[in-house]
Amino acid sequence: MSKTHYISSELLDLQIIKSIVEENKPLALSEEATLNIKKSKRYLDSKIADNNTPIYGINTGFGSLYNVKIASDDLTQLQENIVMSHACGTGDLVPKPIIKLMLLLKIQSLSYGYSGVQLETVQRLIDFYNEDVLPVIYELGSLGASGDLAPLAHLALPLIGKGKAYYNNEVVDAEEILKQNNWQPVKLQAKEGLALLNGTQFMSAYGVYCLLKGHKLSYLSDLISAVSIDAFNCNMSPYDPLVHLIRPHRGQVKTAERILELLEGSEIGQAKGKSVQDPYSFRCIPQVHGASKDTIVFVTKTFKTEINSVTDNPNIFIAEDKIISGGNFHGQPLALALDYLGIAIAELGSISERRTYQLISGLRELPAFLVKNLGLNSGFMIPQYTAASIVSQNKQLASPASVDSIVSSNGQEDHVSMGANAATKCLRIVNNLERILAIELMNASQAISFREPLKSSEGIEAFIKSYRSDVPIIEDDRILAIDIENTINFLDTLNIDSEVLF
Repeated sequence: MSKTHYISSELLDLQIIKSIVEENKPLALSEEATLNIKKSKRYLDSKIADNNTPIYGINTGFGSLYNVKIASDDLTQLQENIVMSHACGTGDLVPKPIIKLMLLLKIQSLSYGYSGVQLETVQRLIDFYNEDVLPVIYELGSLGASGDLAPLAHLALPLIGKGKAYYNNEVVDAEEILKQNNWQPVKLQAKEGLALLNGTQFMSAYGVYCLLKGHKLSYLSDLISAVSIDAFNCNMSPYDPLVHLIRPHRGQVKTAERILELLEGSEIGQAKGKSVQDPYSFRCIPQVHGASKDTIVFVTKTFKTEINSVTDNPNIFIAEDKIISGGNFHGQPLALALDYLGIAIAELGSISERRTYQLISGLRELPAFLVKNLGLNSGFMIPQYTAASIVSQNKQLASPASVDSIVSSNGQEDHVSMGANAATKCLRIVNNLERILAIELMNASQAISFREPLKSSEGIEAFIKSYRSDVPIIEDDRILAIDIENTINFLDTLNIDSEVLF
């Protein structure tokens, strides 16, 4: 088994999460985390023993029912009821890799000792993670404030033997999974249901997943655009560092440097007779790709803060002898960041499609639609349509969710972030970008073949050669949907060093 990752106060970041996921590392609690959880639980038990003072969500109802006092004998039933009643998600199913991230991030948040949960509860979540017991969760249902209530309720259901989960590549009743593993249902104690449901782990998991893929696609945008630059026989002067040092946005400078590195030694790039200026989709790659890079970096910082935070409610502060009902579950920082990320990713697709359009337009000594025997063959005419339709959808999806709010819980929860909607549509934008870039690579790799016998750089030539093992040159018309899918798979499985990505 892979090296264990110990849950502790060590900060999680994208590189660590990527390592945990890709190396399939099992989780375990550190001594520090175990101590924090036990101390918090002991403190909470001492506070509610023979105490009639209302403490929100511990001995009161939830939401607008915060003034309803609950008898001590009913506290377990109260916590189980909130899990069952709030499990009302609907719509498409959350992808399994994101469910696994939700488990990781919920475990991390509970481990800090501000939530008052049982050690047994956190350990069972770790069991679920390690044994690939992934609760079935639905995309729709969270307002992104009061936490991701509905999705997290579905995440918590199997703890008490309710709901369903993916297990051994099947969807199985949670009760049956517990029996197969000789696990007893967790008997939730005071505050535990609320601690499990309050939190931003649905939004956070989507954001982490989108960022991991977004960093890779940002790099691939540069790599594929470099193929397009040589395929379109572009002037290399716009990437000169002198241009970018007088407008030194970090992402812009980095993009220009990368383009020059990728195309270093290219015979095509060094050829004479270049146009004085190229279209913006080529000439302004550093400015456009760079702005998206800077956005991705900003959003990464926001999510790094979030995934190392406590986002349930109320919070327990042992040293200060306080239990405080606050609002750390509100997803506004994530909603804004996810909307911003979606816009930045959509723009990478928008400029990519414009390069594809230029490549098929019969310019720069390239045949129209990049195919011989035109007329009998349509060549690459229609993949550009496909890219254009996806770009248009991304523009629609990039309309911000975070500016919306709908009053809920009888007016108690009167401003919500809609961050969950921002999260799910951001993932669609990210997946769409991969499709758009795949279509650009199909076109650019075909177009650059018409530059022979001149060669591109060694790196680009090696990249195209690797790609050609999956998607050969198109001589005559064939079913291009297959080529698009094969190109997407090629990009998806391409392994890129973390040092380059982050």
